Amino acid sequence: MADQTHAYRSHTCAELNKSNVGDTVRLSGWVHRVRDHGGLLFIDLRDHYGMTQVMADPDSPVFAELEKVRSEWCIKIEGNVLARDESLVNPNIPTGEIEVFIRDLEVLGAAEELPLMVFGDQEYPEETRLKYRFLDLRREQMQENMKMRSDVVMSMRKRMWDLNFREYQTPIITASSPEGARDFLVPSRLHPGKFYALPQAPQQFKQLMMVAGFDKYFQIAPCFRDEDPRADRSPTDFYQLDMEMSFVEQQDVFDTIAPVLAGVFEEFGGGRKVDAPHEWPQISYKDAALKYGSDKPDLRNPIEMQVVSEHFAGSGFAIFAKLLEQEGTEIRAIPAPTGGSRKFCDRMNKFAQQEGLPGMGYIFWRDQGEGMEAAGPLAKNIGPERTEAIRQQLGLGVGDAAFFLGGKPKAFEKVAGRARDVIGEELNLTDKDRFAFAWIVDFPIYEKDEESGKIDFEHNPFSMPQGGMDALNGDPLEVLGYQYDLACNGYELVSGAVRNHKPEIMFKAFEIAGYGKEEVEKRFGALVNAFQYGAPPHAGCAAGVDRIVMLLADQQNIREVMMFPMNQRAEDLMMNAPNDPQSDQLMELGLRVIPQD
Repeated sequence: MADQTHAYRSHTCAELNKSNVGDTVRLSGWVHRVRDHGGLLFIDLRDHYGMTQVMADPDSPVFAELEKVRSEWCIKIEGNVLARDESLVNPNIPTGEIEVFIRDLEVLGAAEELPLMVFGDQEYPEETRLKYRFLDLRREQMQENMKMRSDVVMSMRKRMWDLNFREYQTPIITASSPEGARDFLVPSRLHPGKFYALPQAPQQFKQLMMVAGFDKYFQIAPCFRDEDPRADRSPTDFYQLDMEMSFVEQQDVFDTIAPVLAGVFEEFGGGRKVDAPHEWPQISYKDAALKYGSDKPDLRNPIEMQVVSEHFAGSGFAIFAKLLEQEGTEIRAIPAPTGGSRKFCDRMNKFAQQEGLPGMGYIFWRDQGEGMEAAGPLAKNIGPERTEAIRQQLGLGVGDAAFFLGGKPKAFEKVAGRARDVIGEELNLTDKDRFAFAWIVDFPIYEKDEESGKIDFEHNPFSMPQGGMDALNGDPLEVLGYQYDLACNGYELVSGAVRNHKPEIMFKAFEIAGYGKEEVEKRFGALVNAFQYGAPPHAGCAAGVDRIVMLLADQQNIREVMMFPMNQRAEDLMMNAPNDPQSDQLMELGLRVIPQD
């Protein structure tokens, strides 16, 4: 019998089954869809847990009221559980063996005409979906995505606690600090003209915790960055699994976080293959750029690029030969197994032109009956000996192709990386049923501005340089940091470093990039101060929760796994943010808005 003590439901819409036949029950939920079968009304009633078919005929005391009900009305019904006829059983839902005959109905919330339908798979513009996010979130896919997100976070927490980490909260209102992106500033009422900032990451706080002796910290931390949006990045805020450990080296961090992430991907990856953490390769930043054209390579794609400059130096292909006479240039080949047709080669050449390059040279090998022939304009220009040497170096044969890009690597690397991705995709070489992880290591700490010749930080300035102080006394461009990223399927999932905990090394590192001791003390005073008082060696990393869930949910856009995301212009259309402040708010803060022309 129904739980008469509960005002709205005796069961959820996923609970009833054949054992409930004959019971009187009470259900509440949303009208998913209405079907009128000539005098018989069927309603799929939906709540967060599932769906139950409820029905009425003209004998029901509420039949006339039920005829007025429309999609997405929120209703409460009471009625009797009936067994469905065997031919009408729906094996796809837990409640598929029963239906509920409605005896009583209460409309809890009527719905106006819907701006977007919850039932069905219609596509709606993103602006509509975000303005009416509360409706968009009712859709089954969105409910599943958000449940998965919640479950992933719970799993991460449990796994970290199991490793004897404790979760500590860090401040949300703090000082502005250059972490690599723009801060969101918060004006202070008590200190007119001064500003707090929302933290770009808990970076300094977690390092200070290590100095304070807490040894193992983690947090599911909100981070705030005023960034330009991308499909895999939110323009305002995101969450990360943030962690830090004391008395550890780089490998200790890998050995700690890798099983946590592998476990999460095995648990929620829907059966896709996850390589064992000890098999995750460690690839230097330099090699990743060379072989994959990216510091977040997609290793589901087996293609590795190679340097083939020697085969074009002094060759009949004047464009490449002349290019190689300039300092710092090279020619790279992208092997394309099974890509050996003129049609495919022309398509890739067109891709390169769309990416802003003049084109992409190619050679493909075909069977001419009397043996293999190298085809394409490049092969004719450089001759059979050089062409054969290229084929042998790349390990290619009949039916294969190779594409070539040249110049200063930094100028073409990214396009080469995208071309590699497209070739792997188009030729079905990329294994879609797998999560392929790789640690990217040995990041350079410094870079040189081509025009000004100035040395500046290329990556995290707080990383410990490999070789310590000795390394900083040599060529800055040769200095590598104990800094690392974890890439998966073409996305950066984790970023971290062994921290530079020695003040004298930190001052020297900043001095090389043109920052004096006073400026370092002013910008990073808390860290510099703390490191004077017995700082332990420490290291850590942060894993992007939103991006991880995006991969697990097989979504292409991060907004599909965030409950209330902003649009591409960093606007919340539902809450109308950002909005104009009240004039009295501005006065209280001592602020004036200068109109933009």
